[in-house]
Amino acid sequence: MTGRVVVRPRKLTRVCVGLALLVVALFTVVAVALGRGQDGDAAFRLADQISMVGLGVLVALALLAFTRARVEADADGIRIRNVVGETVLPWQVVRSVRMDEGSPWASLDLHDDDTVSLLAVQANDGEQAVQAVLELRALLAASRSG
Repeated sequence: MTGRVVVRPRKLTRVCVGLALLVVALFTVVAVALGRGQDGDAAFRLADQISMVGLGVLVALALLAFTRARVEADADGIRIRNVVGETVLPWQVVRSVRMDEGSPWASLDLHDDDTVSLLAVQANDGEQAVQAVLELRALLAASRSG
């Protein structure tokens, strides 16, 4: 086990990047296609077409926000970055690291009965998720004995 754990979702990142590229391509094709009207008349002007591509880029950026998820942990504590926001916790406030059967991602149970989701530790990443949970549990146990 290493003294530092860094986890990012693999499959979610690939899916989001693929979908983002597809959305931009689709909006671009639609913008170009709608620019051609009947009998040579433009159905959409150039500004409308540029706006349509811009909307595609905005939707793609929203999809890429899901790739922000990251967990970094060391002997001092754990830093969790989910889709929106970042949380830094010392190990003293963490009761357990959980990955329940059927759960899409891991979570931390805190001593104040709160739960923090670890979106970077995705169940669909298989062995990487299992290894990450085991390493996080080892860091938690080491913080208790130290």
